[in-house]
Amino acid sequence: MTRKELLAFMRSERFAAQASVSGSHAPQAAVVGIAVSDDFEIVFDTLHSSRKAVNLRANPLIAFVIGGMHDRGIRTVQYEGIADTPSGDELIRVREIYFEVFPDGRERLTWPETIHVRVKPTWVRYSSYAPTPPLVLEFDAKALRAL
Repeated sequence: MTRKELLAFMRSERFAAQASVSGSHAPQAAVVGIAVSDDFEIVFDTLHSSRKAVNLRANPLIAFVIGGMHDRGIRTVQYEGIADTPSGDELIRVREIYFEVFPDGRERLTWPETIHVRVKPTWVRYSSYAPTPPLVLEFDAKALRAL
């Protein structure tokens, strides 16, 4: 699998299941709209007061599942990373990545608590169950950069 193919699959999905952990170690999951940068960063918006935002301020570790059933079988990306809320030029950059996928995200900037979260990958597993045997590839952050 090439970098271009992995990015194309991740970008073919506009939504992903996201998971984080609360300060009391309780799991929390939500579906979020995602945009993916050329460096495999995931960007999404949320409210500052949302459970996921509160969780990520206390513990920036986050996970996603992207994909599912497709015409060509089951294909998924499991993704683990570290979340932050960039500011300055980085905030402008990640917002533009997000707005390319969700132009209506600009309207949400008028909401008083809207924030943009950027996630840098630490581990990614691509799985395709269409071929026999299934194709399962794992990448750590270094392998993703080299891909």
